[in-house]
Amino acid sequence: MPGRALILVENLSVPFDRRVWQESTTLRDAGWEVHVICPQGTKRDTEPYVELDGVRIHRYPLRAATGGPAGYLKEYGSAVRHTFRLARGIVKDAGRIDVVHACNPPDLLFLVARRLKRQGARFVFDQHDLVPELYLSRFDRGQDLLYRAVCRLERSTYRAADVVISTNESYREVALTRGGMAPEKVFVVRSAPAVERFRQVPAEPELKRGKRHLLCYLGVMGPQDGVDYALRSLAALRDEQGRTDWHAVFVGAGDTFDEMVVLAAELGLADQVEFTGRIPDADLVRYLSTADVCLSPDPKNPLNDVSTMNKVMEYMAMGKPMVSFELREARVSAAGAALYAQANDVSEFAKLTAQLLDDPAERARMGELGKARVEGELSWAHSSAALLRAYAAALNDRV
Repeated sequence: MPGRALILVENLSVPFDRRVWQESTTLRDAGWEVHVICPQGTKRDTEPYVELDGVRIHRYPLRAATGGPAGYLKEYGSAVRHTFRLARGIVKDAGRIDVVHACNPPDLLFLVARRLKRQGARFVFDQHDLVPELYLSRFDRGQDLLYRAVCRLERSTYRAADVVISTNESYREVALTRGGMAPEKVFVVRSAPAVERFRQVPAEPELKRGKRHLLCYLGVMGPQDGVDYALRSLAALRDEQGRTDWHAVFVGAGDTFDEMVVLAAELGLADQVEFTGRIPDADLVRYLSTADVCLSPDPKNPLNDVSTMNKVMEYMAMGKPMVSFELREARVSAAGAALYAQANDVSEFAKLTAQLLDDPAERARMGELGKARVEGELSWAHSSAALLRAYAAALNDRV
């Protein structure tokens, strides 16, 4: 029977976090009373409390980390304290929690879940990222003391979990092997784009700034996201492929945004590359509707190789072909909707981009294939059913 669910998320506000919002509304539609604890946004999702479409969202102030690991320790410590505080208030006002659903990173929210388990809750661990691989990929410090610490925290989270939700089969395999979870306790709930958000509108040639083609990047700009690889590939597209018939737009923000603007200038791309920062959905759709080729430049590293990239799913939702590096889960998601360059090879990435620019029929075919995938086998309808099965498994195991 549906009950009361408490979803914990630290790295994005809700409903800006699309995956968490889809999970929340799926549970609401299934009859659950849903509470979410998350940080406040800076320009949106700023209210400390809001009930939105039947979902009760409790937000806390949080200053995002800057610098190295020490900054993240400070951020995560503050987040856990606020989460404990708000969870206590929810239990006091609303009553017992039936399922606490913690979304990482960080792998610290099991501390809150463990407290609620003592009061009868079941713990669903929603593993958005493999934090040990994230640490290796982001900080390039090797398997040092902090790496061993995040491995211990991951093990503690698995041990506390009654059920694990994995975003893809690669993550599920980690939960079964490294996490020691029983197969019947691990469910794949793939992230899927909100198709209602990604609807084609008429192309606007003026967005190409007088060029024949528009290239588009959408996503976060952090150390592991490969925006630097994209920019170097564009320099190779100009210098090695002799192509200047394109304008590129980079939509999004993140820790390395300012560095990427500087790198574009250093590569002599300032006149051909536009950085928009975060923009409203309506403007995002205008750029994607006009784009000829989209860029998915995440380099191969321990995290990216096994992660499902939201940008890949969103490009497909818009019916756009893309160029990606050769990553295991990129192929699982995009299949024939992308061309794949040898891992981290910017020259080949540029060559494949030029190949797509010269073949409008192939671009159209790839775009239609990708759109069919996100509207079919990769749609949220499949994921929502898996989410409800995971909750049922958690409740069926209740003593």
